[in-house]
Amino acid sequence: MRQFLIGEQALDEGTPELPSQLERAYALKLRPLCLCKDPPVPMYIARLDGQYLVKRMPLTGRDHDAGCPSFEPPYELSGLGPLIGSAIQIDAASGSSLLKLDFSLSKRGSRASAAQPSQPTESVRNETKKLSLRAVLHYLWDTGELTEWTALWTGKRGWGRVRASLINAASQMNVRGELLSNILFVPEAFYAEDKDGIAARRAAALSGAQASGPGPRKLMLAIAEVKEFAAARDGQKILARHLPFPFMVEASAWRRLNAKYETELELWRSGDDLHLIMIATFGISGAGIAAVEEIALMVVNENWIPFESVQEQRLLEKLSGWRRKSVKGLRFNLPRGQPIASVTLPGERPGPVAMYIVPAGASEDYEAALAELIEARPEMIPWIWRVAEGDMPRLP
Repeated sequence: MRQFLIGEQALDEGTPELPSQLERAYALKLRPLCLCKDPPVPMYIARLDGQYLVKRMPLTGRDHDAGCPSFEPPYELSGLGPLIGSAIQIDAASGSSLLKLDFSLSKRGSRASAAQPSQPTESVRNETKKLSLRAVLHYLWDTGELTEWTALWTGKRGWGRVRASLINAASQMNVRGELLSNILFVPEAFYAEDKDGIAARRAAALSGAQASGPGPRKLMLAIAEVKEFAAARDGQKILARHLPFPFMVEASAWRRLNAKYETELELWRSGDDLHLIMIATFGISGAGIAAVEEIALMVVNENWIPFESVQEQRLLEKLSGWRRKSVKGLRFNLPRGQPIASVTLPGERPGPVAMYIVPAGASEDYEAALAELIEARPEMIPWIWRVAEGDMPRLP
């Protein structure tokens, strides 16, 4: 159980008066300190679903004691490592991050130019300098702690919690002179009894994407769950859950999307309990049509944990019943041909575990890169599943 210092008062996580103290500290903009180490580690207070929660500051997870629930494995084990200090710059005082993007947030002309998907994952152009569209989605998912799981959360993570986590994470990020949360649209879960209120809030949130005359216009970012794809007169429509309108994608962009995200689409279609997440830059025409400019896709399981292969899906299924925390690693800008820790188990004893899945047909370069990754973090105990050698090894 964590212990926090708020002002001059030390409080255990389970103390009955903690919620009221967090609400007060949130209003006064006080920063809690986690007492797992000396000196204490700064944290911040987030308001999610009407509750006040203590969250770790971005990229400070490894500053906590390994036995602290706020501990996070080293970011060098995932695709986040190459981005720190270049594409992602952290303000140590505020904990906010400045993001450098490799895609446009403005558009010229009266119609969608090409609905070009983000830089292909096989390419490493600007790998350490700017964030692809997919990398922004991964960073929001990671910062929102949606990569973490314990069986204690079963049945408690729905779209409402996912949305709140994403918006809260975006409020800690800056892009091109403004908060990412100001240009990010994540649809509310629909409730018939509040349909008028939801419609009004949606219209206000989308006002920044509306066409407002000639010249370049601003685009917004949307993150939503794909419900289905449907044919349109010229291209495709993406129907998103909780939204009454589709996102339009041109025919040429639709062909590229299917080619680039063939694996994600195949995985999504393999199970009714899986979710397909889209992130897209988009604008709304004078006629009120939402047109996609760039788009990336990510498949997640029933607990909203991302995965990229059947083997990762199986591993996550095995770990979903554990009461101990697991953390899913993400690629960000890294191509599939480069190893990452698929999952880490920070609370294991005698030390935290990094779990690697080596795909069948992995090259010698892949194996050499994996060996370097393991050697660079000797405090992490490696668990390796070489798919070509057979079924999943025994879990730690």
